[in-house]
Amino acid sequence: MIRLNSTMIAFALILTVIGLEQLAAQDTDPYDIVIRGGRVVDPESGFDGIANVGIRGDRIAAVTSDALEGFRVIDATDLVVAPGFIDPLTQMGSARMPGALYKVTDGVTTVLGLHNGPVDVGAAYDAFAAEGALLNYGTNVGHGSLRVAVGLSGSDEEARAVSATSEQVAEIVELARRGIADGALGIGFGLQYVPSTGEDEVFRLFEVATRYGVPVHLHIRYLGPQRPMNSVKAIHEVIATAAATGASAHIAHVNSTSPRDIDLVLDLIEGAAANGVDISADAYPWEAGSTGLESSVFDPGFRERMSIDYGDIELVSNGERLTEESFDHYRNDGQRDGVIVHFIPTETLRKALSSPVVMLASDGSINAEGRGHPRGAGTYARFLRQFVREWGDLSLVEAMRKTSYLAAVQMQQASPAFRRKGRLSVGADADIVVFDLETITERATYLEPAQTSVGIRHVLVNGVAVLTDGQVDQSATPGRGLRGAPGGGR
Repeated sequence: MIRLNSTMIAFALILTVIGLEQLAAQDTDPYDIVIRGGRVVDPESGFDGIANVGIRGDRIAAVTSDALEGFRVIDATDLVVAPGFIDPLTQMGSARMPGALYKVTDGVTTVLGLHNGPVDVGAAYDAFAAEGALLNYGTNVGHGSLRVAVGLSGSDEEARAVSATSEQVAEIVELARRGIADGALGIGFGLQYVPSTGEDEVFRLFEVATRYGVPVHLHIRYLGPQRPMNSVKAIHEVIATAAATGASAHIAHVNSTSPRDIDLVLDLIEGAAANGVDISADAYPWEAGSTGLESSVFDPGFRERMSIDYGDIELVSNGERLTEESFDHYRNDGQRDGVIVHFIPTETLRKALSSPVVMLASDGSINAEGRGHPRGAGTYARFLRQFVREWGDLSLVEAMRKTSYLAAVQMQQASPAFRRKGRLSVGADADIVVFDLETITERATYLEPAQTSVGIRHVLVNGVAVLTDGQVDQSATPGRGLRGAPGGGR
């Protein structure tokens, strides 16, 4: 994990300003696009000031206080100009319509499927490249998918209890290696959903990730504070395995896996990071999580583990709150019933997203039927409304680090392409969001999730305007596949 102290930031800022002013003075040709007079925020250098941004092709070519001329000019007066948001915990399919509609109007320019992922990573990238995408995209190779590929399939409790043999573990490791070689950005685990996964299986996959210089992303093994098998124990497993292998480990949605023991969990993660373990986490700013009702999350004892009752569970399809009787019916109906679970204290969200090791991620998307958790449509607008404008928990620079820069820094070890993401400086990719901090807000709700955010005025992806004055160009396909480069990122 990269950390910049105040002296380093100041020095980088001075060099950036001097270099950009000189560049702007020497370059008099019109730019393709000029974003004029906005509050420019670069989370890498810490720059936060009024400036003009010049774009040529797919890159940022100038950031300066000097006047710039362009073939197209975007007036950003009283608006924030920042790196496009990177959502590290969604589905790669959200790079295309209709899901991309809700991401781009929430300021997202890159969607990454790091929670799980396919086995045939190369085929997944090739299919997207053939059809085109509105947003940038990338994926992990998925541990759950790997287990299915070696015959450990099935979602009922009996199937989930079957452990891998030593031969199957070796096959899982080899398939993971192939996935990384084909461009996977890392390995995505959902350990709670496959509770029979052995510690040796996890360790061997961490070793593979370390060998090829890619991170691991984990939904940890246990949820909630109930002893002895609680989220603290699960965090211990991740820290110990990362320390022993040297892997870069990332814990998904720490707010929902540790809703009532967040203080100790953050102390553990921050302490491990301060003492040399490459570890981080993400969170979303919603008081409810979402999963499938048939998953192991709701195995016997879930009410005690999660400190909830049946009425805290809501069907995604129609908003129905469950009873014991309806829970048993839907749990055993042979279908995948998506549910929203209301169980996360607001204070947990504020503590998690204020931590220096926690970045923002949605862990959601909106499907073709317009259903899903509202985090799939309004996470980034909600975060900025709450944490910056209303609560004041974070400065705008700090917030932009969480919406783009931290994810870019983490992923650049797997793919050098991310060295040009999450920054607003000369040479960076022209993935840019322009928004109104005074009006930005989410409209998505638990009952009506398929609603676009407001306050996002313009979005550019690789220098192409995909959202102009709040209107999406649904025919645009500037999105690019962000493949891993095994061994080349570190």
